Amino acid sequence: MEEKKKLLIKVIFRIAMFPLFMGLIVLWPAGTFRFWEVYVFIGILMVPLCAAMVYFYRTDPEILEKRMKTKETQGAQKLFVALASTTIIATFVIPGFDHRFGWSVMPVWIIGLGDAAVLLSYLFVFTVIKTNSFASRVVEVTEDQKVISTGPYAVIRHPMYTGILLMYAASSIALSSWWGVIPAAVLLPVLVFRILNEEKLLREELTGYDEYCKQVRYRLVPFIW
Repeated sequence: MEEKKKLLIKVIFRIAMFPLFMGLIVLWPAGTFRFWEVYVFIGILMVPLCAAMVYFYRTDPEILEKRMKTKETQGAQKLFVALASTTIIATFVIPGFDHRFGWSVMPVWIIGLGDAAVLLSYLFVFTVIKTNSFASRVVEVTEDQKVISTGPYAVIRHPMYTGILLMYAASSIALSSWWGVIPAAVLLPVLVFRILNEEKLLREELTGYDEYCKQVRYRLVPFIW
């Protein structure tokens, strides 16, 4: 029970920090609070975020524990974290400057499509985590880990990264910035680097992963790669 209380505190802290972090990272470079797209974006993510946290806390708190773990041990993956963090931060900082200096002109209906894509991408990521209880932010193979080949994993090997890539690409649109798509695009080769390194580890340490790769050919995008 003590461990579960500690986890609850972590969950509440993460939820509380999300809107504060998002507000700071976008509104500070924007130089104004008059940026309605930011508030809509935060609201669209806060509802499913809270729902997902409550769901996993009640049904499978171990998943939350794994998702809270972020410290990589391998040098290659530490490099990935540094590169990915930089591109993700840029994905939100650039729309702030874009809003300040008026670089992009975007119709409201396209912004709405961006918001819808963000929500759908998040729901897809939720489905992936629900399907694969071994999903962690850290590249590792645990003692009881097994290959998951159902749900999204029956189509592509790394659906989590597909959902994340789509979500960040859509985020810049939801924040009315064409220029914000650039760092989101840079995230693609960074994820490819992580996937190749991760698969090397999984092939070496996870029983049955080689056979799974033969059954599911595509890593990130069906019929492409």
